[in-house]
Amino acid sequence: MSENISIKIENATISHPDNIVFSNINLDICKGEFIYIIGKTGSGKSSLLKSMYAEVPVTQGNVIVANYNLTSIKTRQIPYLRRKLGIIFQDFQLLTDRSVYDNLAFVLKATGWKKRNEIQKQIQKVLQMVELEYKEYKMPHELSGGEQQRVVIARALLNDPEIILADEPTGNLDPETSSGIMEILMNISKNGKTVLVATHDYPLLKQFPAKTIKCDKSKLTEVNMLQQEIIDFDKIE
Repeated sequence: MSENISIKIENATISHPDNIVFSNINLDICKGEFIYIIGKTGSGKSSLLKSMYAEVPVTQGNVIVANYNLTSIKTRQIPYLRRKLGIIFQDFQLLTDRSVYDNLAFVLKATGWKKRNEIQKQIQKVLQMVELEYKEYKMPHELSGGEQQRVVIARALLNDPEIILADEPTGNLDPETSSGIMEILMNISKNGKTVLVATHDYPLLKQFPAKTIKCDKSKLTEVNMLQQEIIDFDKIE
């Protein structure tokens, strides 16, 4: 695999126990590339991302993510794969009984960080990246939805991952807040990280254009967002 390739999908079949989500798909994603994943509800956007962190199995072909082949990955290797990934969820999944700082410290300690000063320095670094450096001792319920999503992005950046996987990161946010989140994700990509965003927020795709992959009928197809059929796609979801 080329050193410039971050994710390689080759003749892959991705399946749940009761149905095939994708069949014989191919896709190369380069390091530092920003990619949108679009498609109707149920088309497999989330399953595609989940396959990349070994939650949904690859049953045929090859999916190579951060140099791990997910067709043959061993269970004991999965935690090491996931440390190379930053995962951003739509529903935040913050620990509601802990401050922003303690949410982030929990992740660092769980992934092997031990020195208190290094933990503190890393938390300050990622909060600065998402413009929340003065909110570290706030509780999640004291933050707006947009601020909570910024904390989730900061959490995803803690272990300096190679790849960011964002599943509907603006799904619960208003348009202005969504634009701010997308600006952060775009900047992360410009700094050399590969970023995949599954979304149905099509106005954002026009505001922040990037390579776009459509999930449809168990296949992946690159699309041009200037095409009318895609601009009107949300009307038929």
